[in-house]
Amino acid sequence: MNQDLCIKINDGILNIRVGAIIMKEDKFLMVENDSFDHMYSVGGRIKFGETAEEAVIREVFEETGVKMEIDRLGFIHENFFPGDSEVKKGNIVHEISFFFYMKVPKDFEPICDSFTEDGNKERLLWIRADHPKKYYPEFFKTELANPSKEVKHYVTKQV
Repeated sequence: MNQDLCIKINDGILNIRVGAIIMKEDKFLMVENDSFDHMYSVGGRIKFGETAEEAVIREVFEETGVKMEIDRLGFIHENFFPGDSEVKKGNIVHEISFFFYMKVPKDFEPICDSFTEDGNKERLLWIRADHPKKYYPEFFKTELANPSKEVKHYVTKQV
C-alpha cells in the first residue's frame, strides 16, 4: 500500500515514525532545513505494511545514500506537540517513534538529496551533544553521551 502511517484524527494527527542514531566518535548525525529553527534525527514515517526495521533502513538510505544495518533498538518515544509543518499546522501531533542505533561503516560519507514534506531541501550535520542549536529528540543530549544497551521509553508532552 506504500502510504505513510500519518493518520488524521479530528484535530490531531497520529504519526508513526523511525529515527536512526548514526554516531561517529563523540558526534551524531542530525538533519536540518531552512523552514525549521531546530534539527531532527535522520528518519521518517513508517509505511503501511512495513516493519520499523525495514523503515529505518529505507529512511537512512533515502537521507544519506548509504544502506546501513541496524545495531539495536535504543528508544521508544511518545511525543505530543503542535504541528510544525505547513501540512500539520493547527493540529496536535501524537507521534510514536522507534529509534535504532545503526552500524556505521568506517568509510561512511553521507550524501543528502532528501526534502521535507513541504518541499524544503534537507542538510546533514555532525553535532556533539552540547550543540547550541535546538534539536529533537532532546533526550539525545544526555543519552548519546553514554549509550546504554537497554531499550528506554520516553514520553514528551509539549501541549
